[in-house]
Amino acid sequence: MKQFFALISFLLVIQTTNAQLFKKEKVTYDANQGRGSTDNNLLRWGYFLGFSQYDFNFDYNENLRDIYVKRNAGFNVGLIGNLRINSFLDLRLEPGLFITSRELHYSQTYFTGMTINQNDLVREIKSTYIHVPLLLKVSTKRINNFKPFIVGGFSTALNLSSNEDNPEDNSNGQFRTKKNALFYELGFGIDLYLYNFKFTPSIRGVFGLNDELVRDEDPNSPWTSNINSMKTRGVFVNFTFQ
Repeated sequence: MKQFFALISFLLVIQTTNAQLFKKEKVTYDANQGRGSTDNNLLRWGYFLGFSQYDFNFDYNENLRDIYVKRNAGFNVGLIGNLRINSFLDLRLEPGLFITSRELHYSQTYFTGMTINQNDLVREIKSTYIHVPLLLKVSTKRINNFKPFIVGGFSTALNLSSNEDNPEDNSNGQFRTKKNALFYELGFGIDLYLYNFKFTPSIRGVFGLNDELVRDEDPNSPWTSNINSMKTRGVFVNFTFQ
């Protein structure tokens, strides 16, 4: 999946770059033909596709071996609502669907004195997020058909795959996480002005603010007792069309 999106974006950028971006002609909006950039509109709409890679950041109660997180590439798709403040500032709402999975690999030191099998050392966490960020986009002055920017803000996410309310826990093979999560986000990108739309590749880091772990009923559970907090972090690579 990751390689597929990288290939598609690379081919798209190469093709459009040779055809449009490096021309001396500056792409402007043509109201009669309904094409080009609409940067001066108060409200603009678009959509994005991309991929993500989620991780967990752990804080521990005791100095045992860290839990290893195996990260897998995920898929992103969503909509964009853009409110223009001025030529350099925009307020953006980007609700999207983010599908990903992670695996937690435990060291046997967590199970000292216990009889376990290999499956007890691994927990798979599948996540389907409805992710809603509110972002402030700060752009530079447009240079011909390029406009770099940085972006930052806060977001919330609802995990549709959460098993927070499941009465079974790790003693029955169920690693539980909370439904709701809060994040702050920082990133950068570049607007590329084409004749028929504006194409924007961007990369953004996402950092969890709240503990997402649902602890086991047993206070001495080897899977959760040593975890003081478990917060999501991740990287998004999105391709936006407006």
